[in-house]
Amino acid sequence: MVDRPAALPAAAAAADRTVLHGIGFMLLGTALFTFNDALGKWLVVSVAVGQLLFIRSAAAFLILAPMIHRAGWRKVFVVEQPGWHSLRLVLIVLEVAAFYMAVRHLPLADVMSVYQAGPLIVTVLAIPLLGERVGWRRGLAVGIGFIGVLLVLRPEAGVFSAPALIALAGAVGYALLMLSTRHLRAASNLTLIAWHTVGVGLCGLLTLPWGWMPLDWSTLALLGLIGVVATSAHVCMNQSLKLAPASVVTPYQYTSLLWAILLGWLVFGDVPTGGMLLGAGIIVASGLFVLHREQKLKS
Repeated sequence: MVDRPAALPAAAAAADRTVLHGIGFMLLGTALFTFNDALGKWLVVSVAVGQLLFIRSAAAFLILAPMIHRAGWRKVFVVEQPGWHSLRLVLIVLEVAAFYMAVRHLPLADVMSVYQAGPLIVTVLAIPLLGERVGWRRGLAVGIGFIGVLLVLRPEAGVFSAPALIALAGAVGYALLMLSTRHLRAASNLTLIAWHTVGVGLCGLLTLPWGWMPLDWSTLALLGLIGVVATSAHVCMNQSLKLAPASVVTPYQYTSLLWAILLGWLVFGDVPTGGMLLGAGIIVASGLFVLHREQKLKS
């Protein structure tokens, strides 16, 4: 009985370390995803988008195959709610393709900033699609966040460029993807990643007769590296969510903007404008406020 009081601080310290590990995995996963996106931007200039998606997915599947084998192929791929999985798959393909098409013409940080508005778009779409109510505070935050999107994309004379519209479409697709994933909470992380990888790979494969470009070995290796990095990022983020509450680790995903700005500057020579930085800051602040209000309403 004498040792019991001392055990409480020890347990609290262990819990704190677990949360810190969760934050660390989220930071690592976010950095890997941004590196993956920068590598994709580098390659998509000379490689067809469908070709990139197919080779990336094939490399990722090689990593996933042993995990799927241990879990059981039927258990991973034979799922409940196949309609929702199929819808989610379509949204993934559209979102990923839109991202790579947009970064072919726009700075990486600009596209990443627009995609960070995904949670704000989810808040808006949840009203008609899920019947959720949004109070005036979250509604105001969403409106301010969209002002940030306009600052990032800088529409001239009120007209968006085609790449900007593609980026916006990709962000909406990403938001719909998050909403569809809400309906698949019972599915394992491995099932979601496996369906993602196989589906995107098959869609990329279908485009190859119209978009194949000759590849040297170094380009092929880099395309494969994208799949390896993306899968590693998924594993890190899933591990993060196992170790710490989503409300704690999710805000750290916004560090992707810092990596995107740095990589855009170092690799592509994209110097962020004042308007882009201001817009990105507004998007992040709005997203964090919406997250805070949602957590407060749930508590």
